[in-house]
Amino acid sequence: MNVASQSISTPDKDWWRGAVIYQIYPRSYQDSNGDGIGDLKGITARLPHVASLGVDAIWISPFFTSPMRDFGYDVSDYENVDSIFGTLVDFDTMIAEAHRLGIRVMIDLVISHSSDQHPWFVQSRSSKTNAKADWYVWADAKPDGTPPNNWLSIFGGSAWAWDPTRMQYYLHNFLTSQPDMNLHNPEVQDRLLDVVRFWLNRGVDGFRLDTINFYFHDPLLRDNPALAPERRNASTAPAVNPYNFQEHVYDKNRPENLAFLKRFRAVLEEFPAIAAVGEVGDSQRGLEIVGEYTSGNDKMHMCYAFEFLAPDPLTAERVEEVMQDFEAAAPDGWACWAFSNHDVMRHVSRWGGLVADHDAFAKLYASLLLTLRGSVCLYQGEELALTEADLAYQDLQDPYGIQFWPEFKGRDGCRTPMVWDSQVAQGGFSTVKPWLPVPVEHILRAVSVQQGDEASVLEHYRRFIAFRKLHPAFAKGEIEFEEPQGDALVFTRECGNEKLLCIFNMSPAETGVTLPGGEWQALTGHGFISNNYGDKIDIPAWGAYFARLA
Repeated sequence: MNVASQSISTPDKDWWRGAVIYQIYPRSYQDSNGDGIGDLKGITARLPHVASLGVDAIWISPFFTSPMRDFGYDVSDYENVDSIFGTLVDFDTMIAEAHRLGIRVMIDLVISHSSDQHPWFVQSRSSKTNAKADWYVWADAKPDGTPPNNWLSIFGGSAWAWDPTRMQYYLHNFLTSQPDMNLHNPEVQDRLLDVVRFWLNRGVDGFRLDTINFYFHDPLLRDNPALAPERRNASTAPAVNPYNFQEHVYDKNRPENLAFLKRFRAVLEEFPAIAAVGEVGDSQRGLEIVGEYTSGNDKMHMCYAFEFLAPDPLTAERVEEVMQDFEAAAPDGWACWAFSNHDVMRHVSRWGGLVADHDAFAKLYASLLLTLRGSVCLYQGEELALTEADLAYQDLQDPYGIQFWPEFKGRDGCRTPMVWDSQVAQGGFSTVKPWLPVPVEHILRAVSVQQGDEASVLEHYRRFIAFRKLHPAFAKGEIEFEEPQGDALVFTRECGNEKLLCIFNMSPAETGVTLPGGEWQALTGHGFISNNYGDKIDIPAWGAYFARLA
């Protein structure tokens, strides 16, 4: 079924530049059939909530057929919907409703690896001579039987698993049940690009490419060099994971990827107003790789690295450093920033766990994210200021957390169900016990509690996104940082004849700020209150100030 004709009525090819994208993790958004797991019909039913936020698009995490070892990021059929999420008809209905509401739809594309239950891998592992023998990354053991090299899986242990049928090892950068595809093989590339066309023909408006820098490996299978301890960080893997001990120059980040990304972009250009964002996971060269992948207007539209998803405290200096590093690494590229997603601790806990005024902190950080140069990804529940759930070991579902417990508790804490109604069991997510528990503290922050309360975090998100849309400089303008004043972050956004001043007090105490030179007119409609004394501004704790140059 081709539903592309139902796409958004205004085919703005640049809609993605400065777009606000709302990420939905389908297992945890809304259960429509009482099995404790969210589904596509549930998403469709809740799209009015998404529309009420004023976002431009949704990004839906994988819903493809899968054995769910990694909860959908292990695909066994790229062109179908897993039965727990519904059917292709349900998908078509959902995308039509999203488009009716003016919301574009981006879907997760996981093509660096598949499930080991995918028919392609089942055939590939059956012999060394079958038609798909080279569709995955196979290698002989060393003479002593050990793996071909020292590459490590991001989920722990060697990145190689032994297959007794082929008497060879296969590569898996993640779970052993997620074998890596061999994109050096042109047939594999062609088939994956067919998958892209399949979903474009169903009317999707774009893609989020999972682990985009893992697509290619070094064909010589050279060992990764050791990484000096002082260069290690925990931005893409927890500190307890020895994955951080290597410099990943041979198992990912390969230059061959650039040619494939050009092929991918060419397919997108066959359709109107399509956009794609890539996930770049690398602790040392993340922004540099983003620059490579978004340069030249012939590869990715935008990418995001892990700088703002890392545990490092987000200070005024850190924000300026990341933004300037991005500008240096990707002068003609475009970023997509996020503070939270389905893989990391929710940012209100990661950065604000000890903050007394939880709501004020959440509002400030939302406003900061929505005024940085780049596009924005918001993660479901972020608009409610949901905290990271503290789950018991027996409730864990994530194999990553189970492997590294208790030093690393995995990703389940940010994946618990969305809370809709505080007066209904399970927060209105399901009529039965859900796949992950619903924390009591989340129910107290349900949509029903915050709806209509102008002081709530939910209403602040709605108000601030509307404020952002009134000023094009926020979406597409240049950014220039002023000298920080104590804990206050100060920068301007400029587009055409509009120049905006943004000041964020990133501290729990009131601070005084002197305005930069110029005649500034205070803006309203954003929800923050400050005391103005000429060119002096007193900004409350976790407060902000916005003005336009007259």
